[in-house]
Amino acid sequence: MIEDIYIDINSDVGEGFNNEEALMPLLSSCNIACGAHAGDNQTITRVAKLAKINNVKVGAHPSYPDRINFGRKSLNLTSNELISSVKEQMETFSSLIKEQNIKLHHIKPHGALYNDMLNNVGLTTIFLKAIESYKENVYLFAPYGSVFANVAHKNKFSVILEAFADRNYNDDLSLVSRKDAKALINKPSLVLKHIISIVKEKRIETYKGVKVPIEAKTFCIHSDTPNALEILVYLTDQLPNNNIYINK
Repeated sequence: MIEDIYIDINSDVGEGFNNEEALMPLLSSCNIACGAHAGDNQTITRVAKLAKINNVKVGAHPSYPDRINFGRKSLNLTSNELISSVKEQMETFSSLIKEQNIKLHHIKPHGALYNDMLNNVGLTTIFLKAIESYKENVYLFAPYGSVFANVAHKNKFSVILEAFADRNYNDDLSLVSRKDAKALINKPSLVLKHIISIVKEKRIETYKGVKVPIEAKTFCIHSDTPNALEILVYLTDQLPNNNIYINK
């Protein structure tokens, strides 16, 4: 008998694309922008309410404080500057969702901050210091094999390994740059193939066709991927045919 497998599907939301109402019923968790790269208090509250209605776990999506570049540019901040920014984002976010009786499930850094932490012990340590007070009750989304995940584990954070279902990977498991036309995977069937390979083979086929080891329990579909809704509808329909289910 083939065993059923349950996975989490997450999406970065509250970033100004206003498609959350359509996406939420198809997600099991979400990462809401905390105001530094996108969003504001009103948006956080609105999107968190939508998540609650749709039984979607709520996560915070803190970023470098850089709305001009949508948090996708590395910033050379001092340790104190980054800690102060992340703490402020988290405090505001936590307060707003608490008003709606919503529990904070996880934290996932955004964009350049996420990518900069992948292989940077110092930056990861600074970020973890900023979110230290959430360690006991909140998960941290981080990618397989990264310094980010390993340092978090060593510091006793509860880590859920994440993969990007709608992005192509390089052989070292870094993401293909968004400057490259092949960065995004827009074809729903290829996104499905991506997920099945990771879940069942614990491998992923990279941009160059090499299969490399990877593990993940949560899979991101970016809300700014042009056909994100189409992809999510397709996954909801097709994943069960492969004994994979979204863990709502």
